[in-house]
Amino acid sequence: MTLPKLAYLTGEYPRASDTFIQREVAALRDLGHEVLTCSIRTTGAEHLVGPEQRAEHARTFGVLDAAKSPLTLIRAHLRWMRTPGRYLRALKLAWATAPKGVRGRAYNLIYFLEAGVLAAHLADNGVQHLHNHIAKASCTVAMLASELSGIPFSFTIHGPDIFFEPHHWRIDAKARRAAFVACISDFCRSQLMCFADPQDWPRLHIVHCGVEPGRYAPAAHDGKNLLFVGRLAAVKGVRVLLEALAQMDGRPQVTLIGDGPERAGLEAYAKALGLSDRVTFAGYQSQDAVAAALGETDVFVLPSFAEGVPVVLMEAMAAGVPVVTTRIAGIPELVEHGESGLLVAPGDAEALRDALQDLLDDPERRRDMGARGRARVLAEFDIRQEAARLSSLFQSYTKGAPPPPKRPEAAT
Repeated sequence: MTLPKLAYLTGEYPRASDTFIQREVAALRDLGHEVLTCSIRTTGAEHLVGPEQRAEHARTFGVLDAAKSPLTLIRAHLRWMRTPGRYLRALKLAWATAPKGVRGRAYNLIYFLEAGVLAAHLADNGVQHLHNHIAKASCTVAMLASELSGIPFSFTIHGPDIFFEPHHWRIDAKARRAAFVACISDFCRSQLMCFADPQDWPRLHIVHCGVEPGRYAPAAHDGKNLLFVGRLAAVKGVRVLLEALAQMDGRPQVTLIGDGPERAGLEAYAKALGLSDRVTFAGYQSQDAVAAALGETDVFVLPSFAEGVPVVLMEAMAAGVPVVTTRIAGIPELVEHGESGLLVAPGDAEALRDALQDLLDDPERRRDMGARGRARVLAEFDIRQEAARLSSLFQSYTKGAPPPPKRPEAAT
């Protein structure tokens, strides 16, 4: 059976902070799909932290770079103007879905120009289906490219920030026009249902992000080491972690893998709390380096204020590391409190301190939680199985079959 040829589009690809998309693409290729990768902007050098990122970067089509060529831009749009009805419908859609104000209109017209270039690239390469991750500006480009070319599109919606401005990003229109939407959790799906028309609900499916469990070797480490992986941004709650660390017994160490706008402020705050010798700011690291760090830690901590279903938690659990995180959004669909980790209220430094201290003081409990967490990831968050579920959706909607179940079966 010939599988549909796919294209993937995101705002920036590949990125060190979005390795789950890269794994999904690789898993779809392993299933037999040909997948072209496209990125609106060129990824910064700081994100090309390993051979996987560099290889993907080299093979990815840069939409904005191509659109900056006047000849490429004009040729692409002249091509679509040959079907004036479709071209005008796409232009009307760009105008109708633009955020309010002159700035919003201007941006959507820019997205329309980019969409013409992307659509030409897809058509030239025989792409049968376009898939987007994140559902923001790049998804607007995907929607308009679909309207111009007639190539169906779908998208994966994550949250939480997309749900802070759902009307700005017109997720209602995107859900209506998409062949289907992959939601990363039931919580995420419920948030989209707040804005999508009920007639579109059957096309909102649950497909988890996933990890490669074989990449992570469970290790029974026994020490006082904590690990955080994520962007150093306010939403991740790292200041709360530092406050908790300052109150803990036994002088545990924490390694922070990642970078972001809060780094300088967090380094200063750690120094003010007298933690400079106990906090390591490691910056962005490759997937292999993160896997190695998980093998040397005792507890993984993610004190976020807002999340989808964090892939870094899946990675930690796959490595048999117990997790301490916050009881928000879709996290309880991954982490069962008291079984594979501990959940605390967001922003509560004392509760975070107590949970971390309890696990650091109880090696046997850590090992039990780590084993249950790995079993959970193997059952529901293995990227090979989740990619197979996505593949079944691509195949089903390409054939025009009735909508599959909310949680689709994996393609065989």
